[in-house]
Amino acid sequence: MAPSNLTPAERSLRGRLGAHKLHATHDSRELTKNARAAFLERFEHEVDPDRQLPELERQRRAEHARKAYFTRLALASVRARRTRAS
Repeated sequence: MAPSNLTPAERSLRGRLGAHKLHATHDSRELTKNARAAFLERFEHEVDPDRQLPELERQRRAEHARKAYFTRLALASVRARRTRAS
């Protein structure tokens, strides 16, 4: 069956099948290594775009920027759940 003729449920199952096949043959950490590195680099660039800070200070600040990012997501999630509940 051509991909355009698939129902949304069939497309979902097809995607899930592909993901399982991929992860059965490859290490997930290896597959996402570059993406994770780029994501973390984003925070270092955010806190020290000109690379002026010492490495340890830049890493310390980047860690707090990362925690702030995820805390902001958690806060948005709480607000969205509250809105949906009411």
